[in-house]
Amino acid sequence: MRADGEPGDADTEQEQAGAEKRAGTPEGGTVEQAKDACLRLLAVRARSRSELAQRLAAKGYAEDVTERALDRLAEVGLIDDAAFAQQWVHSRHTYSGKGRQVLAQELRRKGVAPEDAAPALDAISNDDEHARATELVRRKLRSIPADLDRDKKIRRLVGMLARRGYPQSVAYSVVKTELDNPD
Repeated sequence: MRADGEPGDADTEQEQAGAEKRAGTPEGGTVEQAKDACLRLLAVRARSRSELAQRLAAKGYAEDVTERALDRLAEVGLIDDAAFAQQWVHSRHTYSGKGRQVLAQELRRKGVAPEDAAPALDAISNDDEHARATELVRRKLRSIPADLDRDKKIRRLVGMLARRGYPQSVAYSVVKTELDNPD
């Protein structure tokens, strides 16, 4: 502060630096700040390299800073799209009942390269997909009125499986089997 009580140049610079720190990042950011931001995001859940790059760009990090930070995290094994795809596919297939088609679409949306996604999707065997579709149909049949027309049941159940990413042939065969052989 100056002698007359007015803020001086040094005070204004300090206030601006403090405001930049509170706002998150200075213009472009540093590699360390970008890495810290990535680590905070990764602490919540696993993410693809593309997702992290998009989040950093949204926060205002420069492209070269983002790339260097992501390269460093990839070097130490914290970013691995193949492992991310494996984890994503296992989780979404097991707990959400998603089929291969929807999972492939989700991975594309998350920016996972096809060569990283393919092994994860191939890990779901036809038998696994058929078994999971059967579980979903059995669960849904409990909430469908018993007196509902058979054709309507088939349309609803096949539609439910199709929306979850199961091939039409799998969906129809599972639904037909479950309707023909109620337990």
